[in-house]
Formats: sequence, C-alpha cells, structure tokens
Amino acid sequence: MDDRAVARAAEVLFRARVDGGIVEALPDGCRPRDEEEAYTIQAALHNQMTAAGHGPLDGYKIGCTTPVMQAFLKISQPCAGGVLAPTVRLGTGRFHAPARGRLGVECEVAVRLRTALDPSDSPFQRDHIADAVGSCMASIEIVADRYDDYGSLGTPTLIADDFFNAGIVLGDPVEDWRDLDLAALRGQMSVNGEVVGSGVGGDILGHPLEALVWLANRWSGLGRGLPAGAFVTLGSVVETKWVNASDDVVAEIEGLGEVRAVFE
Repeated sequence: MDDRAVARAAEVLFRARVDGGIVEALPDGCRPRDEEEAYTIQAALHNQMTAAGHGPLDGYKIGCTTPVMQAFLKISQPCAGGVLAPTVRLGTGRFHAPARGRLGVECEVAVRLRTALDPSDSPFQRDHIADAVGSCMASIEIVADRYDDYGSLGTPTLIADDFFNAGIVLGDPVEDWRDLDLAALRGQMSVNGEVVGSGVGGDILGHPLEALVWLANRWSGLGRGLPAGAFVTLGSVVETKWVNASDDVVAEIEGLGEVRAVFE
C-alpha cells in the first residue's frame, strides 16, 4: 500500500471519528490487506488526530487476548490500538452516548511502564517485560461500535481504527504488584449494581504480562518501541457489554481496586 492510499484510509477513519459518523468499508485501493498495512494506517490516523488537536497518544490497548473475547468477536489473535490522552479518565469517568453507534465496556488489567521497551532489545520475554512495569491497575476500556457491520469489515480495518477503542478509565496504581499473583486475580464487572461477568488474570494469554510481551514484540517487528510512562490495557476478562445512557459501570480486579464509568 503506497503513502497516498494510507493517507486516504486514515482520512476516512479520521472524519468518521471526529464527526461521529459510521464506518462502513474503506474505499477500494486503501483497504488494508493485512495487519502490517493496518498498523501503518493506524499510525497515520494517530498523527492526523494529534495534528487536529485531539491529543497525543497516552497509551495502548490490546484486544482479543482472552477466550471470552476471541469467541465474542470471532478473532483468534491479539490486536492492538492506541489511546489518545483526552479519552483517558482516572478513577471515575463520565462518557456521553454517541448520536450514532453504541458504546460498550470491558474489565481489564492495565500496566504502566517504568522504563521504555526498545525494539533493539527484542525479542522480549516475560522477565524482561516485568522489569519495565512500574505499576498495575484495574481499568475499564470504553469501546465504540462505530460500524455499520463490524463483522463484515475484516480484522485489518478494525485494527486500523484502533480496534474499537473510545476511551479508558484507569484505577489507582499499585506499585507493589509483584506481591500479587496476577494470573490468579479475579476481576468482575457490574452494570447498575448487577454483576454481568467475571474472569481471572490467567485468562489473558495464560498470564497478563504475556499480553505485554506480545505487544512489545509486535511493535518491535514494526520498528517501534513502547515509551516509558505509557500505559497498556491487556485485554478484557469479561465479554463486552453494550451500555445505555444513565448506566453506571464498576469494574473490580482483586488486589488492584476498582474503577467506575458513568454514561450520560
């Protein structure tokens, strides 16, 4: 895919994102054929969003790292997206339902990097990754179904558009996370006081940090690193739940606390 096709694809996704439009299918000639092209378009979209005043990247999300989410989306491999700083909330986040499409919520473990992960140090393994993690926290990912039919678009197009991401709520950082067995921690999510799902950290590729290993190695293959200070959400232990205005959502991860998202 040449630079003109990448720019055209990014422009279509940019306009839908800022105008609240629905993405149907990218035009012929600029539709990503594989993940490499998808991540190239995604980077161009981030640049365009930042240049237009929608903020820099603050972190990253990883989707489809748990059996429940792979079955829900019918996608068998992890997929990553970027998270723009203005969409991040701390502790409690308030979000407005879109005029078109719908919002959903997911219950996730997140990490914040103490040191950068440079592609020159790849391939990464869990021990190396763990040394780079400064803190862990509970999080809610806000996902947006901004598509006419996301199942028909193909995984590369979804990746190009940040794989559904619309925002993140991060909990208080836990710096003594090494005292916890991340794989054994239970997470659950409730909507309006009713528990709608639960899971454990080990649902995330066998151990939550394996998702971070995957992202660091995936980014390394693209010649990219992960900067110090960035956060990464590692995948939902609960199937996506679509929400309505006035819904109140709480996600709790054992040992990491809880976070809340309110929809208006």
